[in-house]
Amino acid sequence: MISLHTNYGVIKLNLFADKAPVTVENFISYVKDGFFDNTIFHRVINGFMIQGGGFTPDMEQKETKAPIKNEANNKVPNKKGTIAMARTNDPHSATCQFFINVADNDFLNFSSETGSGWGYCVFGEVTEGMDVIDTIKKVATGRAQGHSDVPVAPVIIEKAELHA
Repeated sequence: MISLHTNYGVIKLNLFADKAPVTVENFISYVKDGFFDNTIFHRVINGFMIQGGGFTPDMEQKETKAPIKNEANNKVPNKKGTIAMARTNDPHSATCQFFINVADNDFLNFSSETGSGWGYCVFGEVTEGMDVIDTIKKVATGRAQGHSDVPVAPVIIEKAELHA
């Protein structure tokens, strides 16, 4: 169980270590290192997802660990309230950034082990704090330092906490 303490409230996550062991281990290692503390949700798209975990409030990208293997072939769907790893066009490029689905995003699901079919690995679900996410998804956004859909007022992950 992970708690994300934000300036909008607490989001509690249950991680699926049995379905995405590499991804969960990676995410927990970032939590244990304090990496997510004082980072932001830097991409917010109502009706889609809220993405965070890689930028400071002044939009500086943080140094990450090595990318991990995409475990989206676990076939856990990108449904509203699930957490998944963000990545580049390379299916095996996820590091620290994650997103919380605010809608059922079936088009992000695994379909095949090809460049376009890998999808995005779901590795947990929100157990408390969907009301917090519902508030965050509605914040005003704009452009900042070459990025779109950035909240005008920072949505800060003040602390990420691991519970035994």
